[in-house]
Amino acid sequence: MTRSDLVAALADKFGQLTQRDTEFAVKTILDAMSDALSRGHRIEIRGFGSFSINRRPPRVGRNPRSGEQVTIPEKLVPHFKPGKALREAVDARVPVGDPPPAP
Repeated sequence: MTRSDLVAALADKFGQLTQRDTEFAVKTILDAMSDALSRGHRIEIRGFGSFSINRRPPRVGRNPRSGEQVTIPEKLVPHFKPGKALREAVDARVPVGDPPPAP
């Protein structure tokens, strides 16, 4: 599902909202989440999951072309941990061994 798919689904579900209002609401929510994560806060949405920031320590890697060592600096990366309800919902709907449905 893409951002525009989400906007369209919400606009269809809530007929009183225009496509523009729905797009603004989705943008506002995603911007607020991005801002909170960039400030180092944790986001928890009950029944869905939590977003946090993980630290990747500095390490030494290799340039695949030349083989020379390259220092890779420390990074802070977003991390998502699904909640129990989401894990159970996904597990109940996707049979083991079957490929996911095409979009």
